[in-house]
Amino acid sequence: WRGREGAPYSTLVPSDEVTINYRHGLPVITLMLPTRGERCQFTVKPVVTTVGAFLQDVQREDKGIERAEVFATDGTRVSDATLMEILLMNDFKLVINNTAYSVSPPVKDKLSSEHATEMEDIKSLVHRLFVALHLEDHQIRKERELLQKVDHLKGELLPLEQMKARIMDSADAKTSRLLWVGLALMSTQGGALAWLTWWVYSWDIMEPVTYFITYGSAMAFYAYFVLTKQDYIYPQAKDRQFLHYFHRKSKKQRFNVERYNKLKDDLAEAEESLRRLRQPLHLRLPIQEIDDKD
Repeated sequence: WRGREGAPYSTLVPSDEVTINYRHGLPVITLMLPTRGERCQFTVKPVVTTVGAFLQDVQREDKGIERAEVFATDGTRVSDATLMEILLMNDFKLVINNTAYSVSPPVKDKLSSEHATEMEDIKSLVHRLFVALHLEDHQIRKERELLQKVDHLKGELLPLEQMKARIMDSADAKTSRLLWVGLALMSTQGGALAWLTWWVYSWDIMEPVTYFITYGSAMAFYAYFVLTKQDYIYPQAKDRQFLHYFHRKSKKQRFNVERYNKLKDDLAEAEESLRRLRQPLHLRLPIQEIDDKD
C-alpha cells in the first residue's frame, strides 16, 4: 500500500492494533504509541472533534511521533478539517511515522439502545447545566444592554420631544383660531340674512337667496368629500386641519417626523423587550435582584 507521495510504507499493521469502542455514547480509539511502547486511549467527541485535532492529541501524547496522517482505503488523504463523525462512518488507515494501521470502526447503528439512551441523558444533562449556569448571567447582561439602549433613545428623543411640543402648541393655536373665525363668519352671515329679511327686503325676496346659500354649502361639503374621501365631520375636520398646520410648521422648523417616529418605535420595542425580560416567573430570574434594579 502506498502513501500520499506514492512511497510504500514499511509496515501495514492489522486492524486489531487500533481498536475503536463506544463508551457512554462516545468513541474511544485505542492504539499503541510507537516510542513509549504502551497502549493509549483517546476519547473523541465526533460532532466537534476534527481529524486534525485528533492527530495533534496523538502527537502530544508521544513526542516521538513525527508524522501522523489519515488516509481512506483508496489511498486518498483525509483532510484535517474533516469531522471524526464522518471519518468513523467507513474504514480508514491511520499512518504513524512509517507504520500504517488498518482501522475498521464499528457500525454505529449496531450500538445498543442502552448506549443511545445514555447519550440522550448526557445531552439533556449538559443542556440543563448550561441553562443553570449561564441563563441568569445572560438575561442580566441582556437587561443591561436594553437599559443602555432605552437611555440612549430617550436622550435622542428629548430635543425632538421639546421641538414637537412647541410645534403642536402652535398648530393647536392656529386650529383654534380657525374654528373661532368660522363661528364668527357663520354668525355674521346669519345676522346679515336676518337684517336683509326684516329691515331691508321681505322674506319673499330673501327666500331664494337663502336657498342658494344652502345649496352652495352642500356643494362645498361635497367638494370636501371628493378631495379628502371623508365626510365633513367637525372632529375629523379639526384633526385634519391640525395635521396640516403641524406638518407645515415641522417643515419650517426642520423637524424630522420620520426620524422621530422611528425613534419612538425603537423605544417602544426596547421597553417591551425589557418588560418581558423582567418576568421572573417566565425566565426563572432572581426576583430579589430584579427588585433591586427597579
